Amino acid sequence: MRSKQLALRIGASALVGLSVFLGWRGLQPRSERLIVGPERPYSPTEAAPAPDLDAATLDRVPFPIEHLIRSGDTLDRVLTRAGVPGSELHQASASVAEVLDPRRLRARDPVYSMVRRGGGLIAIRLPRRGQGVVVAERTAGAWRSRYRPYRRAHVRRLVHGELRGALETSIRRAGGPPRLAYSMARVLQWDLDFNRDLRLGDRFEILYEELLLDGKTEGVAAVVALRYRNRESWLEAYRFTGAEDTEPEDAVMATDAGAHRYYDGEGQPLRRQFLRSPLPYSRVTSRFSMNRYHPILKRRMPHYGVDYGAPTGTPVQATADGTVVSAGTRGGGGRTVRLRHANGYLTAYLHLSGYAEGIRSGRRVQQGQVVGYVGSSGLSTGPHLDYRVQRNGRWINPATLVNDPVPPLAADVLPAFLRHRDALRRELRGPDRSVVSLGP
Repeated sequence: MRSKQLALRIGASALVGLSVFLGWRGLQPRSERLIVGPERPYSPTEAAPAPDLDAATLDRVPFPIEHLIRSGDTLDRVLTRAGVPGSELHQASASVAEVLDPRRLRARDPVYSMVRRGGGLIAIRLPRRGQGVVVAERTAGAWRSRYRPYRRAHVRRLVHGELRGALETSIRRAGGPPRLAYSMARVLQWDLDFNRDLRLGDRFEILYEELLLDGKTEGVAAVVALRYRNRESWLEAYRFTGAEDTEPEDAVMATDAGAHRYYDGEGQPLRRQFLRSPLPYSRVTSRFSMNRYHPILKRRMPHYGVDYGAPTGTPVQATADGTVVSAGTRGGGGRTVRLRHANGYLTAYLHLSGYAEGIRSGRRVQQGQVVGYVGSSGLSTGPHLDYRVQRNGRWINPATLVNDPVPPLAADVLPAFLRHRDALRRELRGPDRSVVSLGP
């Protein structure tokens, strides 16, 4: 009986190895090791008896061994570490280079050696993050490579919930992915400061697209529509691209540049001249004040900004389109970036650990563009961002900044939007369900 159980377990492991070779793509990088199956919670509904495979069949089934690309690796080094013999290295490298630019290798990306149970190397797999997989196969010492893009699909999902703590936790409790909180913050970043405005008991309804690659969840592709009740009023956001909402969602939400395509329930664009916060998701540690006690200087003095606590290295984004006035050390503010904007505005970002690439005097920046990184330079007791706003030479409270919207929808497009909005409202308020649509 024990021999038969052992044979069943070996057969199951072999089948898992074969499925990994043919299509499975995701593993958290660790170190070089033997992979016997995907690391995910056990589901009783997926359990099935393994067939009784003979030794000859087991010997033909490949097992994946994971390696990691190291910083400074060349393609030859990667293939050598994956087990390619020196006598075949040149041919194998040339074969892979036909379908993969070696310059696109990224540190800590996985590479898989596909070996037989006896140890013979038969293939190498190089997954390309979010794109596809390169497979190099070895037959009688000859190497051939091919590239297969991942099969893409979108799954539309609906989440209803209540804020009972951290937003990520509340979304997970409602059945959604925690990363959805950051997508929400991008959509509502002009109307809701996620660092200050959220209240326990707030309600949310979110209709979003989940991206699948080869049937595996890759992440949130886009928010399609959402409603958020804050301080007894509902904020609404509806994704709309024109007369027909046909543009792929993930193409728009890949960057914040597409967020202006969201509109409220009346067809007014959500985008404003200024974001509510330079950090989409952190916490306020000190507010604008004319009489704040300075923790280092030990005296009361004006504090002309809002402090956001965040880990060192957190990206800081420009709150409006503008031009870099300066990027350098400024007294107690430490490393500081100052930006000039339309209508007499200037914003300043203090105590940075460093500046984003290309940020220098005279450079144009766009709203949402990273200009620096949170730090603790200058007179600071810990990592945070001091964000300040000036209007016509006078410091003003960023929390009271008047924000003008971009132009609204044209009159001839508004009826199409209202029909689109009504359809999305019905989906938001309907029963929880999933609708699958195949991607390109």
